[in-house]
Amino acid sequence: MNLSRVALAAGTAAASVVLLSGTAFAHVSVQPEGEAAQGGYATVNVKVPNERDNASTVKLEVNFPLDHPLASVMPQPVPGWKAVVTKTKLDKPLTLHGKQINEAVSKVTWTADGSKIGPGQFQQFPLSLGQLPHDTDQLVLKAVQTYDNDEVVRWIEEQKGAEEPQNPAPVLKLSAAGADHHGGGSATTTTAPSASASASVDAKAGHEDEGGHSGTETASASSTDTTARALGVAGILVGVAGVAFGLLAGRRRSA
Repeated sequence: MNLSRVALAAGTAAASVVLLSGTAFAHVSVQPEGEAAQGGYATVNVKVPNERDNASTVKLEVNFPLDHPLASVMPQPVPGWKAVVTKTKLDKPLTLHGKQINEAVSKVTWTADGSKIGPGQFQQFPLSLGQLPHDTDQLVLKAVQTYDNDEVVRWIEEQKGAEEPQNPAPVLKLSAAGADHHGGGSATTTTAPSASASASVDAKAGHEDEGGHSGTETASASSTDTTARALGVAGILVGVAGVAFGLLAGRRRSA
């Protein structure tokens, strides 16, 4: 067997591990993941990474559940993108601030208008949400991502067990409401929606959640996990390089 071919194959396998490990964790998500309060208002980010090396993201659709409707969903303007809010008539009207609401937001669509999300890039789309429901602990926001080569990726799979699905739907988890009935948590929560609220609530979040963990601790744990993965991949590459070097050196000695 040609030893140089063995070394090349080993290197290719290692590179595949690196590429696959990066892709597995790059998906559309809601930031911060899971800390807004039932019955309150929150400003969150929909985070959209570009997973392709040969195409750019030019469209994103985020769908909102009508079984737990939101009367107010306001996108913050994002340069180079056009946002359209779609509403749907409700079978059962909502009562908000003493007024009856007969329709709720069912979808927000962002379309590239002079911009795009290129390879190796991501974009955040801020939303002001409210009033968040009292009768559920999470909102599943199914998303559809479109590339400029007409490829469509549907982030719509709900997680049923411990294993994450291949194309998981973004999930915004809701914490229990506080004594003021507007809740707490590390997402930006207010008594009324604000279109000009901060676009980076996950970076500024610092309130403790129900388990007593702060947003800073969560960020630190995430950073540690990312570092561990990076070190693991580096170890694989070093090991493969060592095997290839040893094989080639052995061939030279036998020659």
